[in-house]
Amino acid sequence: MPRLIDLSHTITAGMVTYPGLPAPTLTPYLTREASRERYAPGTEFAMDIITMIGNTGTYLDSPFHRYADGADLAALDLASLVRVPTRVFHVRGAADRGVGARTFEGEDLAGKAVLIDTGWDAHFGTEAYGHPAPYLTGEAAAALIDAGAVLVGIDSLNIDDTSPETGGARPTHTQLLAAGVHVVEHLTGLDQLPEHGSFFTAVPPKIEGFGTFPVRAYAEIEG
Repeated sequence: MPRLIDLSHTITAGMVTYPGLPAPTLTPYLTREASRERYAPGTEFAMDIITMIGNTGTYLDSPFHRYADGADLAALDLASLVRVPTRVFHVRGAADRGVGARTFEGEDLAGKAVLIDTGWDAHFGTEAYGHPAPYLTGEAAAALIDAGAVLVGIDSLNIDDTSPETGGARPTHTQLLAAGVHVVEHLTGLDQLPEHGSFFTAVPPKIEGFGTFPVRAYAEIEG
């Protein structure tokens, strides 16, 4: 049996994923106590409501997140989300925040999920997580598209540079999603994966007219 590595943050009430975005709320619709009146003796259920923005926890961006005519969550091909051969790039301690195109030179990335291990997930849930964080440059995004990658994931605040001096430009999202390359942000635990030989899965619910939603991301390691 393959070894499974969970790469997702746990979603909890009040958690902050991206500073400035609303935190999820969890409220009961039907409590266990109230349900006892509806069911046979000894039988009870809990039904709960979660209210959250799609950008919560570890989530996937579909093309619809960036483009009005792009594929939404319901239109995604499962073959590009389930057990995708994976190449992991461990770049912890890099001098530059921006992971550049040179990182991927000479790599065989066709049909693969590319996961970028920056180590920034250690700050998740703290004020430091929102500080200038590692990201993927626009040039690197272009290189990954040319190399045939089908998904790109990062364990950081955003796959783009969100510093104020960028003026809100998002070249990495813009290029990857235009090319139909999925983006998964806020991964965790990528240090547990080898550079080669794992398989990545990250499937969101099948929601029409929605571009971003949390996933249970995980990797399979053979042997």
